[in-house]
Amino acid sequence: MGLLSQFGHLDIDWNLSPEHAVTMYLEWGNNDWHAEYPPVRSKADYSTYFVVDMWGEKPVVRLVRRNSEAAEELVTIPLPNRLANKLLEEFGDLKCIMEPTKEIKAWLRKELGHD
Repeated sequence: MGLLSQFGHLDIDWNLSPEHAVTMYLEWGNNDWHAEYPPVRSKADYSTYFVVDMWGEKPVVRLVRRNSEAAEELVTIPLPNRLANKLLEEFGDLKCIMEPTKEIKAWLRKELGHD
């Protein structure tokens, strides 16, 4: 187990993408009560999820905890070379924040002890 194992107790929302998080927490009026993610109702509503950050020289994964006031990065870790290289082959030098791929999610679950 690595650095991520200390976060294994958290309730991770594996399906929350960065786009959904923005809709839920930053664009309150842009959310539908019937959607997969209903609008937040208070500052006590929060989500914990992973993003892949492609802005640096090599991709990293960030564990984010967000509510309507702030987004806190709980941990940032580099991807294993095989996963980072696969992303770079597919997306090149695209600078973005994206949802982890299925393969990255499987690796994260294993690192967290959720496998």
